[in-house]
Amino acid sequence: MATFLLAFDHRKSLMTSFFEAGDESERGQASAAREVKTVIADGLLAAIRRSRVDRRDAGGLVDATYGGIAIDRLRTSGVRFAVPVEASGKRELEFEHPDWRQRLEAIKPTWAKVLVRYNPSGDAAMNERQRELLLELQAATHEIRVGFLFELLVPPEPAQRSEDFDTATRPGLVVTAIDELRTAGIQPDLWKIEGFDQREDCRTVADHAGAPCVVLGRGADTEAVERWLRAGAGVFDGFAIGRSIWWDAARSFVDGSADREATVTAIAERYGHFVDVFHAAS
Repeated sequence: MATFLLAFDHRKSLMTSFFEAGDESERGQASAAREVKTVIADGLLAAIRRSRVDRRDAGGLVDATYGGIAIDRLRTSGVRFAVPVEASGKRELEFEHPDWRQRLEAIKPTWAKVLVRYNPSGDAAMNERQRELLLELQAATHEIRVGFLFELLVPPEPAQRSEDFDTATRPGLVVTAIDELRTAGIQPDLWKIEGFDQREDCRTVADHAGAPCVVLGRGADTEAVERWLRAGAGVFDGFAIGRSIWWDAARSFVDGSADREATVTAIAERYGHFVDVFHAAS
């Protein structure tokens, strides 16, 4: 079984980049954000109904902050979903809510998702603090009996910044990061990994991961996402793509240039397109 997650758990970036809202106007955009999340969820469900993706492979990644209605629709439709536990937009891992465990128990998602920026050549003390929080989260997911989805981002340290960081340096850092995390006892049920251009890099990461991996989209253009999907197909288990699927369609919906039905269709087709690319390359 593959895993194709439509990711729309964006919170801080949704407000600052999508709605271009400052802190003082963020509250006023909450209703619009909830509507956008619901439309995206309906796009996912439409893709299933129209056989663009198998229900068993489909899934959503959505926050409870603005996506409560979306979560209810996915759950009612029997579609897998993940919810984030990290505070949005932070350099170092923090849990979004002090009562994050109780919230997970109440929502009972398929996976609890955590995004962590972790460069093994970076701040050692920060990495250790993050590992401690990850072990706490992992223990809770086992007790609550929900899956553990780890989104690993490896940003460059200042000395590592170069035009070829993504192709020449990042693959090795990802492997080292995964090895460090697993040595510390951290073993997710699913890894969400930045895409690679070379299939061999995907194979190496998959060999070290000890669990299925999915490719994330980074909000990149179609050409880049398709390249990463083709490199990972047959090695990784699917994808978790967000803005590259729904951003443009949702913008048209918000500015009134597309109605709800057209937006749902556009999201369903865009999602289905990337599923097709992955399957064709597998």
